[in-house]
Amino acid sequence: MSTPSKATVQKNFLKYQHFFVFAAPVLFVATVLLFAPTGGAGGTSYWLEYWWLFPVFLTGATIVNTVGISGSALFVPFLIFLFPIFSSGSLDPSAWSGVHVLEPTTLVKVGLISEAFGLSSSSIAFIQYGLVDRKLALTIVGGSVPFVILGAIISFVIPAWVFHLLLGLALTAAAYLLMRADLDHEEPGEDDAAAGETTAAADGGTADRNLPDDDDKLGPAGVRTDDDGTVTRVDRGGDDYEYTRSGYLRRFANYSVGGTFQGLAGFGSGELGIVSMLGTKVPVRVAIGTNHIIVATTAILASLMHVFGGGILVDMFPAIFGDAHTLDIASTPWNMVAFTVPATVTGGQIAPYVSNALETSTIKKFVAGLFAIISLALFGMATGGF
Repeated sequence: MSTPSKATVQKNFLKYQHFFVFAAPVLFVATVLLFAPTGGAGGTSYWLEYWWLFPVFLTGATIVNTVGISGSALFVPFLIFLFPIFSSGSLDPSAWSGVHVLEPTTLVKVGLISEAFGLSSSSIAFIQYGLVDRKLALTIVGGSVPFVILGAIISFVIPAWVFHLLLGLALTAAAYLLMRADLDHEEPGEDDAAAGETTAAADGGTADRNLPDDDDKLGPAGVRTDDDGTVTRVDRGGDDYEYTRSGYLRRFANYSVGGTFQGLAGFGSGELGIVSMLGTKVPVRVAIGTNHIIVATTAILASLMHVFGGGILVDMFPAIFGDAHTLDIASTPWNMVAFTVPATVTGGQIAPYVSNALETSTIKKFVAGLFAIISLALFGMATGGF
């Protein structure tokens, strides 16, 4: 009996990726229910207290994964402004107890844990469709790692008002960059077909050329890199894309700043990253798909730093981090993430279909406008106006 080749295993994994993707949150929730330290809390009332977070995070994950940005960009502001209202059932801040108002580091932790699962889910969906440049992604992730760690370390020692100020600045920049970014998806052959010319595939490729078709990919998908560095990529639907991987320094500059904010506030890599890729002529669909891998990886790293990093830093450098906002596993609101993780995984799988069904520019304008409004509120909190 022959052993399946690596290509066969990869192709079968992508073919049945829905099963593996949805098995992950099931295992996660089961592990949380059985083993998570809850500080003595438990029972049905505890675990079902935040069931209403599922539709909220499902909607948010679908939106952010459609445009390729970080989930925490929506999740963290929601947890700051709306979570106290929904969890307490009152618009009066005097009725909000400590359990209704989460600490900044807890906000980031919940957002990052949820985002890590959602982006991983969406990343696999985009890989399945053939829209991820893994070489480009690995290079950028390698350069972002130290900045993500730096941002997470900073988050342990800054006061809440500084956190809100930096969060507002990050969202303002994200709104501006999103409005400038052209995220519209060109439909294959629309311009040339209208002009009576040879049918063209997406992003300028022509359908009558000798295009790559790899055995380990689903459908007609494939990728080829020529001697001059030109990459020809074909997705599962048969559309082809041509680009080069030049512009590493520009992308590194953007992702270093974005990585710092990713570790600090839970988002930043996606917003700055998608703009830097488009600026270096990476086709929009490939840029969105590749950005998912980068943001998912940095979100996982930032999540680990926020869960375990505070206590480690205090133990190693008590003179510097003695007053750090330390977090231990028991402090994690597990009854929240038990619903937010399955929601973001589901949203990540839905996103590629929404991306094809809706005008991305419409979603982009909505998200950018929302960021601008949230930024004003955060600046008010930072200055004591709220």
